[in-house]
Amino acid sequence: MSNSAETTSKRPLRVAIVGAGPAGVYAADILTKSNEVRDGDFEVSIDLFEAYPAPYGLIRYGVAPDHPRIKGIVNALHKVLDRGDIRFLGNVTYGRDLTLHDFRAFYDAVIFSTGAIKDAELAIPGIGLEGSFGGADFVSWYDGHPDVGRDWPLEAKEIAVIGNGNVALDVARMLVKHADELLVTEIPDNVYQALKNSPATDVHVFGRRGPAQVKFTPLELRELSHAKDVDIVLYPEDFEFDEASDEAIRTNNQIRTMVNTLTNWLVEEHAEAEEPSSRRLHLHFLHSPVEIYDDPAHPGKVAGIKFERMQLDGTGNAKGTGEFLDYPVQAVYRAIGYHGSPLDELEYDAKRGVIPNEGGRVLDAEGNPFPGIYATGWIKRGPVGLIGHTKGDALETIGFLLEDRLTLPPAQNPDPRAIIDLLEERGIEYTTWDGWIKLDAHELALGEEWSAAEDANGIVRERVKVVPREDMIEISRG
Repeated sequence: MSNSAETTSKRPLRVAIVGAGPAGVYAADILTKSNEVRDGDFEVSIDLFEAYPAPYGLIRYGVAPDHPRIKGIVNALHKVLDRGDIRFLGNVTYGRDLTLHDFRAFYDAVIFSTGAIKDAELAIPGIGLEGSFGGADFVSWYDGHPDVGRDWPLEAKEIAVIGNGNVALDVARMLVKHADELLVTEIPDNVYQALKNSPATDVHVFGRRGPAQVKFTPLELRELSHAKDVDIVLYPEDFEFDEASDEAIRTNNQIRTMVNTLTNWLVEEHAEAEEPSSRRLHLHFLHSPVEIYDDPAHPGKVAGIKFERMQLDGTGNAKGTGEFLDYPVQAVYRAIGYHGSPLDELEYDAKRGVIPNEGGRVLDAEGNPFPGIYATGWIKRGPVGLIGHTKGDALETIGFLLEDRLTLPPAQNPDPRAIIDLLEERGIEYTTWDGWIKLDAHELALGEEWSAAEDANGIVRERVKVVPREDMIEISRG
């Protein structure tokens, strides 16, 4: 038996997980329920670190507040963390408050589940003009991210959203929806006021391929039709299907459902017209962005966007036609995907935005496994798939950690109190699960208070999200 095995067999295996979003919570849950732990082969002691004072990561700061399924996911994550066998330590930033050297000193293994929060780049002329925004940045703003400014320049009447994934639809829906409809969600007050005063009338969503190649889900698509006083506008010339499209429609229920929904909307739109709504959401397909341009009379500000008309090539991919189309808009939001960020002292694949790894085992500069260091979630595989896919990631990563258990480099100081002493010594105002319970109760109370006010007009708000980091810390640690 190795020194590592001898050492850890006498005490619980100490594991740190960096990132308390779904990926991190799933990894912690799977590890605590693993057969080896259940059968008494060894005990495990897990600390779950989060850069924000509150848990849940993407669920709290990366998804539109009007999603009906989010509450269910939050409840499931809450149940895991509320059991008491996983310690939550919030408001602790890797690379600033704690280094990799620190983690290796106090833990036998470290799992990084830091996700991806930055926008993927779109390299076209004019992307840096005033009025050109990243969709991920906008999501962080309307979700009340503690490190994002409170103001957002909602000044455009006509807006382009580039992308055909769920984030693009979230961004478009939030831009076109009337703010009063969002009051029943946990939308922060500053966001509600800004959206209420938005002059937006037309939001255009552009996808590079056809209706059968969209990347959003049926649920996301159906949510578009629930917005009041918003017309959905489609264009017959965008409904092109090649051999691969027909095959996908025949064999994939999800694609068939979405194409049927879009086609039905197109037919209904060209039936007898009802009273027009005050806002319109336009869905365009077969458009590839070429350039964002300004107006010589107002240099430096977005005035429009140019696309090349595309056509399908038989395989479901698109190729240019040489025809170009201009759309006058005053703002452009790119929502073509997220991108992971580098982490101190670890290798980084800048092209994919991930930590180089094999099945979750993090690799060093020579391509060899970095002993005791693992990854899961989007920082492991890239920002693709739905939240549920992170469970499969976590299963694979935890499987390898368990396989490596007897050869892990042992922590120098595995006492669970030692990391707390270090945080306090460094003056880090860490938050705990009990602190989140306080903050959660506070936000729910704000919702009750708002709902009881005379001018609430019968609207019930379940919660009002606290936005400033310092306020979150004060409430949690109070």
